[in-house]
Amino acid sequence: MTRVFAGVWPLMLGIFLIMLGNGMHFTLIGLRGGIENFSATELAIVTSAYFLGFLSGARITPLMIRGVGHVRVFAALGSFMSAGLIALPLLTEPWAWTILRVLIGFCMSGIYVAAESWLNNAATNETRGKVLSAYMIAQTLGIIGAQGLLTLGDAATSILFILSSILVSVSFGPILLSTTPVPAADVVRAMPLRKLFSGSPLGTVGIFLLGSVYATQSGMGAVFGSQIGMSASQIALFVAMLFAGALLLQYPIGWLSDRVDRRKLIFGASVVGMAFCLLGWITAGGIWFLMISAFFAGGVTTPLYALFLAYTNDSLPLEDMPAASGGLVFTFGLGAILGPLGTGWAMERFGPLAFWLVLSATFATIALYALYRMTQRASVPATETESYLGVLPTTSSVAVEAAATWSAEMAEAERDANA
Repeated sequence: MTRVFAGVWPLMLGIFLIMLGNGMHFTLIGLRGGIENFSATELAIVTSAYFLGFLSGARITPLMIRGVGHVRVFAALGSFMSAGLIALPLLTEPWAWTILRVLIGFCMSGIYVAAESWLNNAATNETRGKVLSAYMIAQTLGIIGAQGLLTLGDAATSILFILSSILVSVSFGPILLSTTPVPAADVVRAMPLRKLFSGSPLGTVGIFLLGSVYATQSGMGAVFGSQIGMSASQIALFVAMLFAGALLLQYPIGWLSDRVDRRKLIFGASVVGMAFCLLGWITAGGIWFLMISAFFAGGVTTPLYALFLAYTNDSLPLEDMPAASGGLVFTFGLGAILGPLGTGWAMERFGPLAFWLVLSATFATIALYALYRMTQRASVPATETESYLGVLPTTSSVAVEAAATWSAEMAEAERDANA
């Protein structure tokens, strides 16, 4: 195990620091937006802007890397992202934040592409699964740890935005000083949505709806907390619980994924998400009920992302998996752009508790569609499915493609061993 991480720990440290800075700024948007009296609709547009930039960066960054190389792209995007973070408190207007969030999302997506290309190049076929798992854990711990840092200052001032910018700037040190240039990221063209839907209707529709859920939770959670009068520390804990649940529930859901019909597991996880969102709506005044709701509603979201990826790959030949992965990442991004806009409109019209109702309705739609698809296609036997790997929604198509290939190889090796 020590040898596995000896060559990649600087990357892991750098990613952890990046996620500290990026995770801070996500919650700060909701906190400072509330202080500045931004409406839910305005903050929803700001939230969606990040995912618009993220989706654009996933398409454009590989072309930039092929032109000037990983190191230059990584350093340039890091500089722009750090500048964008520190500019947020200087331009506290919704239109300015929208532009800056597009920039930050674009840079963050490009940083992922470059970092994951280095990570994938450093891993071998034998270590790739462990390296990717550690990468996902480092990301999640960074987001959770970022919420604790929010207690070090006041969102009404610039200090927390400056700290976020510093963390992102410092994170590039261990990465750039320890990595060597690698070949340009060979990101396969995403599979057309029509072909993707034909191969896996549930995977395509489900991951689109899940994009809406994830972006609403991560982007509008702090807005919800601010609008119902939660303190800054309570909002930070609330957001941390969304990701703590994902960290702790990933393993048991992944274990079940390799043993039961994945459609049933998708249905069950969606029902759990729906139920706890309804609990959050019903018990809006009870802070600890809100924390429990956040833990389980957020806890099933990330595993569902990995489930949809694994389920879709079960239906496809190995050579189509990279293109399908790119298509799923794109579809998820579309849902992430549109989801907060609908949630912001609902919160503006019906009040902040609509946050829970929109999430609950989206989870219910996923569950009902999974139930419908069970009547349309026979299940794939568990012995013939690909291995599950807990990929996060925050990763780029580079990590998703690497995880899909690893899963297929591991499943094939296991079938050969049992033959």
